[in-house]
Amino acid sequence: MKVLQPDNLAEALRLLVEPDGTPVPIAGGTDLCVHWPARDLDNTRFLDLSRVAGLSRLTLTHNALEIGARTTYWDLICAADAAKAFPLLAQAARLVGAIQIQTRGTWAGNIANGSPAADGVLAMMVYGASVVLQSVRETREVPLDEFFTGYKQSVRRPDELIVAIRVPRRAYTFEWLAKVGARRAQAISKVGVAMTRSENGWRVAANSVAPHVCRCRTLEAALNAGRTFTSPQEVRSLLSADVAAITDLRSTAEYRERVLSRLIFYRLAELDKPSGHV
Repeated sequence: MKVLQPDNLAEALRLLVEPDGTPVPIAGGTDLCVHWPARDLDNTRFLDLSRVAGLSRLTLTHNALEIGARTTYWDLICAADAAKAFPLLAQAARLVGAIQIQTRGTWAGNIANGSPAADGVLAMMVYGASVVLQSVRETREVPLDEFFTGYKQSVRRPDELIVAIRVPRRAYTFEWLAKVGARRAQAISKVGVAMTRSENGWRVAANSVAPHVCRCRTLEAALNAGRTFTSPQEVRSLLSADVAAITDLRSTAEYRERVLSRLIFYRLAELDKPSGHV
């Protein structure tokens, strides 16, 4: 393989449009060995961003959290103010593999890799994050829930890099994330769900139940209209418009849909108890 190591962002963007072919950007590189048996990586060109200054920033302001492209999960876990402001991000960061992965894996890489089971994407999406893309020609910002177009496919053009993620800062009355896996830790999600409620209404996102992490907009609309549910099946009927679970080596489509609907139903039911509040 050939590894390109630019010293700055301008050089990195220029290398993306060289005639030798578009290199694959890498930061933490935690998925590199995972894909090695299935791809001809020996003949792949990589764009290593480890020397590019300015991409590791983690900036919390009154309005938003900005996560640089090389910011790791561990960076956020250790940033007390950011972790407090966005507890689901901190929770998701601790669910992504072991500490060795958390200290190398990046939030931007979790997006770029496009896994349907991405825990970081799940938390970022439910907070209304957007992806900042930059090329030699322009910089643009795309809502994370509009970024993916299919399995491991996105709107990112070959000449663009993810340079940052912006997460708007809002007051939330409800924040919740749940992950179901084969083990309590270091397991790929079989089913994942996150929910928030702010002055902008409900947001519900799920992973491992569609070709990519997705919002459950039909359920959101029902919740925003004030609908309550008497059974998990009522939730499942709404989710069917937004998810497309499959059967694979980790679980079945039936299991995923049933567990997702039950997770949501029983968590919402807790809010209707006298001690609950939204």
